[in-house]
Amino acid sequence: MTSQLPSPIGSSRPTAPTDDVIRTFEMRFTSTPRGARLARRLAAHRLDAWGIPYGTGPHEEIVLVVGELTANAVRHGHVTGRDFHLLQRLSAPARTVRIEVTDTRTERTPPGPETVPVPGAEDTGGRGLLLVAGLATRWGWHLRSGGPGKTVWAECVSEALPTR
Repeated sequence: MTSQLPSPIGSSRPTAPTDDVIRTFEMRFTSTPRGARLARRLAAHRLDAWGIPYGTGPHEEIVLVVGELTANAVRHGHVTGRDFHLLQRLSAPARTVRIEVTDTRTERTPPGPETVPVPGAEDTGGRGLLLVAGLATRWGWHLRSGGPGKTVWAECVSEALPTR
């Protein structure tokens, strides 16, 4: 049976079916800087275990994307007493790692992929989604189904990723 993931806001094409997923990691983390740091470290460890070794370009890029999305969930999606959820999938033969970070704050949504503002030279923040846009093959967000909040996702495709 082929299932469709929810279509992202600001994207004209639906996400890929999940039939080709060969590895999955998911976990809830406290919506704190410590939770975001732990999510990034566990995601990095899992990538290494999946054959995307530490120190390689694909590993470092994917971990940076995870770090930015989890930091944004803490900074912009924090609701007291609520966790954020990280889902990481490795798919083959597309050689794609999909990262999804879900928080429970609905009213604070990110811009769409086409409308990420470029911060001024004096701005001290606002570069995280620019990094995601530069490193990910595609990214977007959608409202969470079955509850309040949103999911911000990114897909990283690389020829260096394992196929099985």
